[in-house]
Amino acid sequence: MNQTVFQPWTAEDRAHWNEQPLRLQHRLHEHPALQVAALARLIERYPRQDYALVHTSQQGGQRVWREGDLTGVAGDKVIQTIQRGSMWLNLRGVHRYSPECAQVLQLAYSEISAQVNGFSARSFTMGILISSPNARVHYHCDLPGQLLWQISGKKRVWVYPPQAPYLLPEWLEDIAYTGFEFSLVYDPTFDRAATVFELEPGQMLSWPVNSPHRVDNEDCMNISITSEHWTDDNRRAQRVRMANAVLRHRLGWQPRQRAVTGPSFWVKSALQAAWQRSPWAGQTQRAFRPVEFKLAPDTPEGFVNLAGPH
Repeated sequence: MNQTVFQPWTAEDRAHWNEQPLRLQHRLHEHPALQVAALARLIERYPRQDYALVHTSQQGGQRVWREGDLTGVAGDKVIQTIQRGSMWLNLRGVHRYSPECAQVLQLAYSEISAQVNGFSARSFTMGILISSPNARVHYHCDLPGQLLWQISGKKRVWVYPPQAPYLLPEWLEDIAYTGFEFSLVYDPTFDRAATVFELEPGQMLSWPVNSPHRVDNEDCMNISITSEHWTDDNRRAQRVRMANAVLRHRLGWQPRQRAVTGPSFWVKSALQAAWQRSPWAGQTQRAFRPVEFKLAPDTPEGFVNLAGPH
């Protein structure tokens, strides 16, 4: 692959990074490590604790997500089964298991830092999402900065302003406290304020940190990269979010300050650090879903239900 990840940057790209949603051109869809055959091999050696295989369905008018296991299934069969519908596979922390992807990730963020004045990511991670035709990601937001890179397939993405009424500070604090990023309240009228993108292979979206968004696949399987990054400012904001959530949920106090500098910040930073060391911190985080099905490509449904949660 060319030693640059992006197609030529424009002055507008540089000026509006993290100020408004942007669509940039990239070359990652050409990389050998991100082709279907290479991803099939990666799936076969992926550790169970770092992937989520999810089947979605409607039950009683409610959308149900069930966790599955793909142990022993050939990687190409996994991808073919996802292509049949109603599933997605999230490979978390890909940079830890693919040296090629780790190199690409480093190159991408080095290039962003060189192009965008003042941008510096202290840490960054990479995941790969393989999702069925017509799959949908509902309205949510992420705490770190996030980029969405399209490798194959097409999708539509709605990006909303990171401000009221589309996003409230308490929602961010609850996400930090519980680890559950789908706790936002969506109103269809929000769409009037959304920036809508049609995303194709070789395109990447960036948006202001914490911007709510939702995604619909077109009628084709999609392969995408999600990369997350933390800057110094966002780490400071995260400390305050966690401290404010602890104050609300544990002490019944409604904090009004969210400053990331000054005396109140340092007090809350100390509270957040103490909370993280406490035995109660882990009890607030959502547990992993129980494993309820086993991938079975040769069955009509593509899976078999397990007798009980595993």
